[in-house]
Amino acid sequence: MKQKMELLAPVGGMEQLKAAVRFGADAVYGGMKSYGLRAFAGNFDPEQLKEAAAYAHSHGARFYVTMNILAQDEQLAGMVEAARQAVACGVDAAIVSDLGAAALLHKEIPQLPIHVSTQANITNAATAKLWQQVAGVERIVLSRELSMEQIAAMRKALPEELELEAFVHGAMCVAYSGRCLLSAALLGRSGNKGACAQPCRWQYHVVEEKRPGEYMPVTEDEHGTYLFSANDLCMLPHLPLLQKAGIASLKIEGRMKTAYYVATVVSAYRQALDLLEEKGEAAFLDALPRLMTELEKASHRTSNTGFYFGNPQPPAGAGGFSQSMEYVGDIVAGAKAGEAALIRLKNRFFVGDSLEVLTPQGSKPFTVTDMILAETGEAVQTTGVAGTLLRMTFPFEVGAGDLLRGPNRNHK
Repeated sequence: MKQKMELLAPVGGMEQLKAAVRFGADAVYGGMKSYGLRAFAGNFDPEQLKEAAAYAHSHGARFYVTMNILAQDEQLAGMVEAARQAVACGVDAAIVSDLGAAALLHKEIPQLPIHVSTQANITNAATAKLWQQVAGVERIVLSRELSMEQIAAMRKALPEELELEAFVHGAMCVAYSGRCLLSAALLGRSGNKGACAQPCRWQYHVVEEKRPGEYMPVTEDEHGTYLFSANDLCMLPHLPLLQKAGIASLKIEGRMKTAYYVATVVSAYRQALDLLEEKGEAAFLDALPRLMTELEKASHRTSNTGFYFGNPQPPAGAGGFSQSMEYVGDIVAGAKAGEAALIRLKNRFFVGDSLEVLTPQGSKPFTVTDMILAETGEAVQTTGVAGTLLRMTFPFEVGAGDLLRGPNRNHK
């Protein structure tokens, strides 16, 4: 029997968490206010973390807390104390990148399962076994520079109980397993301490020494030049190969992403995994074009398969962001077909527009026939104030937590 792969989603706050579990994540990962690598995500204080873990568990999902900074001596005691708080909050595992810190956590808090962060850039079975021996780790988040063939070989060389997790979707760092100093060098904000400013995504021009003031672009992309920025990763078409290679958990990148992004990507991967596991590879392949179109509806950049099939081509020059649909609202209170549901507006749309409702069962198109301001009862043709509550009827049943999206008018 083939192993059922876990779908692991990023959550920067409660809004993303609720979207992730509603749309099918088996587990989520998020950070505390310190010791994680996304200082500018919302993150969770102890009270919020307790609420988040409880919410995940009540919906059948697991919560992994990120503690993956490259720790210095003065941070270790605080890291142990934070881990104790995380255990008290009910987290299911900690994601750690520092071997010494992991060993210390294993010694001081043996009941806390430890997963090794991709920041540890584990690229061989010997290193994975060392982490297991020294820190008792239960899972390795593989280095993103490994090929499918290398992953399969590692799986065969490792103890069965040591799980392998792999990134399958989202932004990729141009540095080796994310160990980048560019942000620290240019801005004094270390990516290895969670404060990356992503200068790799800025537009750059080259200036020749003897021609000061002459700024020459490096590529011809209409969005500008992105000299250091890698393409996004998308492995949705290759889930059967990841399963055969022995991957236990499929990780989506994006703790800085919106709830809409999380919902869209999780939904596509959930549908793909369910088809693959319940109906087989033929059904999965039949649905693949539709699911790839779904991914286009969330903000993304040009994607490839990273290093899974050798060196990525092209390696850089990904250009700007694109999405075919935009997030226009969410359903606060659901309703049966023909009855009025309560909507919270995110972006402007009009009566007569063709929209979609993103549900856990997939996307449902409809045409907007009415729009009533919840506060006053006034019928309107449009409104552009984000946060406005509206009442609308739908030709099918909708539920609280479903999302509304419409064509992105700026999409080319």
